[in-house]
Parts: sequence; C-alpha cells; structure tokens
Amino acid sequence: MAVTERGEATRPGAAGPAARGAAAVVATRLLALGRAEATLLKRNKTALYVALLMPVLMVWAMHSATARLDLEKTGMSANEASITGAFGFVLLFAVYQNLSGAFVARREELVLKRLRTSEAGDAEILAGSALPAVGVALAQCVVLVVAGAAWLHLRVPARPDLLIAGFVLGVVLFVALAAVTATGARTAESAQLLSTPLLLLSVAGSGVAVPLKVMPDLVADICELLPMTPVVELMRGGWLGTLGLYETVGHLATALAWVVIAVFAVRKWFRWESRR
Repeated sequence: MAVTERGEATRPGAAGPAARGAAAVVATRLLALGRAEATLLKRNKTALYVALLMPVLMVWAMHSATARLDLEKTGMSANEASITGAFGFVLLFAVYQNLSGAFVARREELVLKRLRTSEAGDAEILAGSALPAVGVALAQCVVLVVAGAAWLHLRVPARPDLLIAGFVLGVVLFVALAAVTATGARTAESAQLLSTPLLLLSVAGSGVAVPLKVMPDLVADICELLPMTPVVELMRGGWLGTLGLYETVGHLATALAWVVIAVFAVRKWFRWESRR
C-alpha cells in the first residue's frame, strides 16, 4: 500500500487506471486538435491539392526519367525505383511542405499562442496540428503499396517492419523539420520558399528520383547523410528486401540522429508568437 503526498493510502495498481485515464485525455486533445486542423486544411484548397496531387504528379513526371537510367546494378526495375521513391515525395509534400506553411499560418493567427494557455503541452499542440497531414501521408503510402502489388505486379513487401519504421521515423523527422522551417518564415508563402532548398536537395540526392547506386561512389556517400536518405532507403529496402543488417543499422542510426537534431532545434528555436 502506497501513501500519497496528502497522506492518503492507495491500493497497489491504482496508478494503472489513472495512467490510462491521463493517456485517454491526451488522446482526446490530440484528436480535437487534429479535427480542427483537418477542417482548416479542407478549406485551404491550395494546401490540400499540394498534399494530395503533388506526390502523384512528381512520380508521373519522374518515372520516364527513371526508366532511362541504367538500373542494372541497383537490382530494381524502373517501376520499383519509381514507386519506392514515391514514399519520399509523399513525406516531402504531404508532410514537410504542407506543415511548414500551416505552422506559420497558425502562429501568425495567434492560434498556437492561445493553445499554449490550455492544458495541452507543446508536443501535443504540434503533434495534433500535424495529424491530418500524417493521415494523408499514411493513406497515400498504403495506396502506393496496394497499387504497386496489385496493378504493377511488384513483389509483396518483404520486410513490413522496416517499411513501417521508415515511415514513422520519416513522419517524426519531417514534422520537426517543418516546425524548424516555420521558425524562420514570416508568412505561409515565405515558408514554401524556405522549404524549397531541402525539398529539391532531397529529390535530387536522397534516392527519391535517382537511386544512390546509380550515383558515383563519393556523391552517394555524401548523399547518404541527407535527412531523407535513410527514410527512403529503409522504406525501399523494407519493400524490396534488399537491406542487410549492417545497412539497416546504419540507416536507422542516421535517421534517429536527424530526429534528435530536429527535435532539439524545435525545442530551442520554435516561435509560438507572431513575428509581427
């Protein structure tokens, strides 16, 4: 039997229901924030079209270029390279670029400042605001897997655990990077401009459009250190079953390192009040 600070006795195991109740309250707040953000996303037709259509358009645009590459040493067909690279487009447009503008817009509208006066913690506010974008990204990734296996006759994912791990790490990383990008932007439009360098660098150098094994060795070694690279490689390797233990551990370590750096940057520099 334990004793509380007020001298009240509690039965062993009583903390369990209390902990579950607290978790339920947090989940309720997250869902409420997510519903509110989903309503705003539906009203913002430009952001909605970017999140839904840009990954599809980019995959279609890049597929013909990918098909002209010499993919023999990669062990992938053009369809496999394009569809697995599409995971990167989903995270870049549906999560990163979308949330970069959304975080700035909510900050400048003083929504984030008001939310901080509620019971929700900082992490809850950012996570709840990101829920619709994450939901869109998850739905698109599921469609990619189903469409790839059913219509393009790609193999069934060999390592679903790595596929899921890559997606989860990618979501956490690019939500955090979106918040970091929003820190330096004054308007939602300027956030789109600030997000462009990382977006272009990721498309060109992270295996999204051009697999790393096609690149010169030195260039590929440098590109392996980019934020998007370990995420794409984990998801691609999880689907195609091409990653060994050493490569898997290396990509997981790189992705986790970027997550730690991005979360630290958010905690230190993210602005909750309007820059005006």
